[in-house]
Amino acid sequence: MSESDEIIKAGAPIAAAAEPATHNAAARAVGLVKTYGRGDTEVRALDGVNVEFARNEFTAIMGPSGSGKSTLMHVMAGLDSATRGEAYIGETDLSRLNDKELTALRRDRLGFIFQSFNLVPTLTAAENITLPRNIAGGKVDPQWFDEVTQRLGLAKRLDHRPAELSGGQQQRVACARALVSRPELIFGDEPTGNLDSNASKEVLDILRTAVDKDGQTVVIVTHDARAVSYADRVVFLRDGNIVDEMHDPDMDSILRVMAGMED
Repeated sequence: MSESDEIIKAGAPIAAAAEPATHNAAARAVGLVKTYGRGDTEVRALDGVNVEFARNEFTAIMGPSGSGKSTLMHVMAGLDSATRGEAYIGETDLSRLNDKELTALRRDRLGFIFQSFNLVPTLTAAENITLPRNIAGGKVDPQWFDEVTQRLGLAKRLDHRPAELSGGQQQRVACARALVSRPELIFGDEPTGNLDSNASKEVLDILRTAVDKDGQTVVIVTHDARAVSYADRVVFLRDGNIVDEMHDPDMDSILRVMAGMED
């Protein structure tokens, strides 16, 4: 496929049917609207977004500051509610879940990695990794725990608390926490934002392996073209709309699209 086929013209929202073409997606949004405030102070962060995130695929979301990319991820992950429209995890409509059901879905079916790591400072790395399952009264598969922590290079750091770990090691602990419950879908909000280039590569390799080896689905929000180059697909947002999409992205193409969006 030529680059012209892969890159959709920037500057206008992508036309989309009210209902996505297939329902075999890890997550999807249908006419998703999110507003904050009212009247003259109303801000429309999402303006009728239709998008699917395919299973066993690594998708990145990019856009200028204030484009709605983090809002889109938070609503689709059940961390925030939509004003209108629908957000699905598999065939589960998040708007139909009560608070208890939504908490259970996030715990059992989703993994989260944040820029700020979100580790509990008084707990060891091992305790942070298993914390969500322990709170839920669930059990962690010890063999899978060992495989994940070995793969992430944490086997000799499990007794260390976050203050005793580097930033890259802390983010690897956060990745292990997201992976250990074998979630259907892993969401990352700027997961490499606080890391140097070497640590960023480690985290991106982990996420790429989660897709290629473990058959999981990964969706991240990022501003880093190098991070996006690890993805199978990137969608670009501007003013609460998806305005571009690219498959098998490379850094040069990503930077050209972003430059056009800033004009």
